[in-house]
Amino acid sequence: MGRKSFATILVVLAMMLGVDADAQVKFGLKAGINATDMKFNTSVFKADNRIGFFAGPTVKFTLPIVGLNVDASALYDQREAKTEDEKLTSKSIAVPINLRYSIGLGSTTAFYLFAGPQFAFNLSDNKDVKGVKEDIQSWKWKDSHFSVNVGAGFTFNHIEVFANYNVVFGKTSEFDFKNTVDVLMEGTSRANAWQMGLAYFF
Repeated sequence: MGRKSFATILVVLAMMLGVDADAQVKFGLKAGINATDMKFNTSVFKADNRIGFFAGPTVKFTLPIVGLNVDASALYDQREAKTEDEKLTSKSIAVPINLRYSIGLGSTTAFYLFAGPQFAFNLSDNKDVKGVKEDIQSWKWKDSHFSVNVGAGFTFNHIEVFANYNVVFGKTSEFDFKNTVDVLMEGTSRANAWQMGLAYFF
């Protein structure tokens, strides 16, 4: 892990520890599935959505302002896409930090909207590219990337069900490929994702 990635983790921890002392804190687990929405900067390649998953610990801070919460997680996040006969697998540690606004629907049930940044640190390498065709010469996942989550969910007692779209800013990978006239060119991709999940707070 590079210095930039380490510095980002320190910033995330500082944000979490800097939450108001009056906040109510709950710990839990979060897991779900994602459908990768791979975007390329070239029209030569198109990718089909494939199902991946995410899982890991989470923490929720109830702020001393009616309806406002903050949650932060450390998730193992695996995303997959398929380009013709090429299977691309992205593995990372994702750290989402979401600001939430809840609307109570009863004594134990609430609807909430959320949005916030996510920092991801790559665990993949070129070996995760299976059956690569001859027109792709190399594929390199970025060491880290930044994205944003926007979504909604329901809370019922200790359980939460949610759905969101994760939008990557910048690129998640770089690759070299040969075009139709056999000229070597460079391309980039972004692994956005639709996500659905479940969280349980103790």
